[in-house]
Amino acid sequence: MSATKAYKNMSTAELEALYTQLQEEFSTFKSKNLHLDMSRGKPEKGQLRLSADMLTCVTDAMLDSAEPDVRNYGLPNGIPEMRQLFADMLHVPVEEVLAGGNSSLNMMYDTIARAMQFGVLGSKTPWSKLDKVKFLCPAPGYDRHFAICELFGIEMIPVPMTAEGPEMDLVETLVSTDAAIKGIWCVPKYSNPTGITYSDAVVRRLANLKPAATDFRIFWDNAYCVHHLYGEYQPDTLLNIMDESKKAGNPDMVFMFASTSKITYPGAGVAAMVASIDNLKFIQKQLTIQTIGPDKINQFRHVAFLKDMDGVTRLMQQHADIIRPKFAVVLEKLEAILGNCEIASWTKPNGGYFISVDVMEGCAKRVGALCKEAGVVLTPPGVTFPYGKDPKDENIRIAPTYPPMEELIVAMDLFCLCVRLAAIEKLLNK
Repeated sequence: MSATKAYKNMSTAELEALYTQLQEEFSTFKSKNLHLDMSRGKPEKGQLRLSADMLTCVTDAMLDSAEPDVRNYGLPNGIPEMRQLFADMLHVPVEEVLAGGNSSLNMMYDTIARAMQFGVLGSKTPWSKLDKVKFLCPAPGYDRHFAICELFGIEMIPVPMTAEGPEMDLVETLVSTDAAIKGIWCVPKYSNPTGITYSDAVVRRLANLKPAATDFRIFWDNAYCVHHLYGEYQPDTLLNIMDESKKAGNPDMVFMFASTSKITYPGAGVAAMVASIDNLKFIQKQLTIQTIGPDKINQFRHVAFLKDMDGVTRLMQQHADIIRPKFAVVLEKLEAILGNCEIASWTKPNGGYFISVDVMEGCAKRVGALCKEAGVVLTPPGVTFPYGKDPKDENIRIAPTYPPMEELIVAMDLFCLCVRLAAIEKLLNK
């Protein structure tokens, strides 16, 4: 299992002997021809089965009696019942909710695309017409946020993540002095990949920003708002940034996003955007040309299945019961195998879909390569940073939910082995 003392305190001879032993274990793993995947945070099949009744809970009679008729054109903001469910979930007024298609990522992409083409409320110039557009990117963070910026040529400025959220002294300084900075990405609850939840102080400081750009926006990706690992017993709490931004005199500064993607079906969920009434009016003028409306039948069946927040809470507790043991296994393996080595540290989240591991500086890519060589695919090291460049080459995102338990156990044994091998190679300059 783990070493009896820290690797940095071992002699060269001790490290060489341990390395030989670990190489033999690695060869054994390679001989098994493994094909294991921990690359993305996807629900496993047991979680997907929890929503099976949603496929049969709507009848023709229910659709016939729906008013207005969800099978027809109209309701570009989504059906009232779905908007109300999101309003209850996110603790916002229903008037500020736009319920859309299946993907909040799609909504975020479209919001950036519209801003590039037309600007946002308060823009003097469409963003694409400006010499430079910049975004603040707390890192490690969500790789798909960074990919959107890179695609549109938006310059990304990394901001270190702390245990309470983005490093706010830096955020405040940058935002207040550079009018080219038009936004910041945030995953505020059970953050991807660190699993931390922003503190009240960080939320208030974000809401009270004084941007040099009049059209600065906080992209508040509240993807894991109800995704507690420990049910209703130990959930993290997140201060309501919509309320705080209004108190601060910045009611138009926040775009909030959420979805049912990891509540019901990731491929057939419902997404929501929350923004001020004035923001929504500005956006709706463009949306009415882009689309007649979202898939209202899918929204209808979500409401019929989930019913209300009590229904959401019950379903999320079932999800937690399935994935909690997987998180426990990952944390147990990390502690048992790496706990005394002083070559890695990791987060212990209360919710979300990821565990963030920092290995010895300069070793993350090597760990990823070793795992791949032996048959385990990880999220590529580096992608949790803008442009895929982790300045310390140390962060690795672990996604425990998708593999079956027996595969997860094997994958974590191999992962910990590779962390140890990479660390010894670094210490011995191999």
